[in-house]
Amino acid sequence: MTKPTATVSPDSPPKAVRRRRRLTFDKASFMAVFVLLPLAVFTLFELVPLVQALYYALTDWAGYSPDMNFVGLTNFAAMFSDPLFMKSLRNSVILAAVVPTITLVCSFVIAAVVTTGGPSTGRIQGLKGSGFYRVVSFFPYCVPAIVIGIIWSQIYDPQRGLLNGLLSALGFDFQGFPWLGKVDTAMPASIMVIIWGSIGFYTVLFVAAIKGIPAELYEAARMDGAGRFRSAISVTLPNMLSSLQTGYIYLGLMAIDAFIYMVALNPLGGPDYSTWTMTQNLYNTAFFKGKFGYSTAQGVALAIVTLAYAGIIALIFRLARGRDDGTDRA
Repeated sequence: MTKPTATVSPDSPPKAVRRRRRLTFDKASFMAVFVLLPLAVFTLFELVPLVQALYYALTDWAGYSPDMNFVGLTNFAAMFSDPLFMKSLRNSVILAAVVPTITLVCSFVIAAVVTTGGPSTGRIQGLKGSGFYRVVSFFPYCVPAIVIGIIWSQIYDPQRGLLNGLLSALGFDFQGFPWLGKVDTAMPASIMVIIWGSIGFYTVLFVAAIKGIPAELYEAARMDGAGRFRSAISVTLPNMLSSLQTGYIYLGLMAIDAFIYMVALNPLGGPDYSTWTMTQNLYNTAFFKGKFGYSTAQGVALAIVTLAYAGIIALIFRLARGRDDGTDRA
């Protein structure tokens, strides 16, 4: 007598698959701890304040009373007719364009020199004593930004500052020169301080990125007759685009803010508001003018500027990778 065989539908999954799909305590606990909990924290501390800020930006809230009237897009329209806001927007854009470019170029040069700038024969290595240069370049990053701003405000002091004293001792006529008190020099002097305080971290970041590039690529470049400069441009740079993109985005967002540096160097915005940033204008509008609704609208504009900046940088580096990989067929 033969036993009847069970017929299995071709559409029904095997028992092992059905067993794997069954919800277990491990899966439920994993989802709760690593998915639901972070999502709840993100919603509570990111999405809810964002929606609240968007609502306040559409009101005339004074900040210190529960009374507020809905004014629609009036605050956003007022920003474009506010000369102080437009000047702060221009200054923030200048900072976002200049600070990351100069900082990352200097950091790349230092990192390339201390890792691959040694002898052109033998093992790929940096200059002798490269560890000392790494420590020296990284040291400013260990100092808080507010301390850096205060130190450099004293260095730039027209009468007692170290900079004017050194230049005068070298024979230049800079006695009493107000570096932070002239429209032509206030912004460049402030930019130099931000670069000085940021260059060390990105040097270390680039050193780590260069260390991850296979030495065979440099050896092949040497065999083709490439020198140090050519190797840095053709080998090092294309293989660290991800680190460059990260540096551009983070540095650009920090430069758009730049609140701590600018408050320490020029708390009133410098001559003719030449160093006045969006964050300073936002803070001044809220806590000195009592226009929290208008200030929140400026915060929304600041968020849009930062998102636009990050998107532009990501697009530029994506196109650069496409050309390097030969996938750009335009």
